[in-house]
Amino acid sequence: MAQMIHLICDYAPGDLAWAEVYSAFVRNVSEGTRLHLTGVPPFDTVATGFVLNQLATGDPSLRPKDILIFANTAPRKDNPRARVDNEGEGLLYVTLKNGINVVAVNSGYSLSFVKEQIQELWSTNCEDKGSQFRSRDFFPQIVGMAEKGEFSFLNHKLDPKETVPEAPMSVIGYVDSFGNIKTTIRQQDEWVRELSEGDRIKIRIGSRIRTATVATGSFNIMEGDLAFAPGSSGHDNRFWELFKRGGSAWLDFGQPANGTGIEIMLA
Repeated sequence: MAQMIHLICDYAPGDLAWAEVYSAFVRNVSEGTRLHLTGVPPFDTVATGFVLNQLATGDPSLRPKDILIFANTAPRKDNPRARVDNEGEGLLYVTLKNGINVVAVNSGYSLSFVKEQIQELWSTNCEDKGSQFRSRDFFPQIVGMAEKGEFSFLNHKLDPKETVPEAPMSVIGYVDSFGNIKTTIRQQDEWVRELSEGDRIKIRIGSRIRTATVATGSFNIMEGDLAFAPGSSGHDNRFWELFKRGGSAWLDFGQPANGTGIEIMLA
């Protein structure tokens, strides 16, 4: 039995959809299992995958001993044609090399950031059509079974290399509530290791170009300056972030969407 289920969903806490889904989860999981929601923007599988990686990997002493993660972003973009009976992407079951179990909709980049950590990947016999609101009507039953260790819902074993796309490089991965832009650029990326603290760089996101200082953290720059530095996400191979001390880097760049490309040039 899982002590906690992390729910990563593209609807916001307090929304009617979340209220109905939460009720369905409480009905299907073991009494005493904690539920926690992390919201991402609608249809945003880049942010879903970024959040999943952060919650599923890293120091085990910083999370409950037994957790299950449910990643539920289903933009129904796997087939551009009209959908029959509200058909959507299928539901997958994942076991990571560190023992964390994941139930995730097979959509976009939802599993891309943990692709190299996947031990086993399974399709499931969860209904993929018949309801506009699968998050309420079908998915909680499957998650509840997984949380209890009942795996009769497993269908076929899949190859992660063929099923899961690679994570996008040099894009916005996630924007936090402070307006810090978490990128998918990692500390061990070869080209970024050439940067030194104090370097001045130009950064293009969309149509906007801003000058930033390469730093070791968000507070070793002057108030109002923009910094490019390894952030708090990514664990042993941290993701670089754009911070604006005392402000919002995201607003500075015109509120770009997750997945927007990032170009970096020496100033």
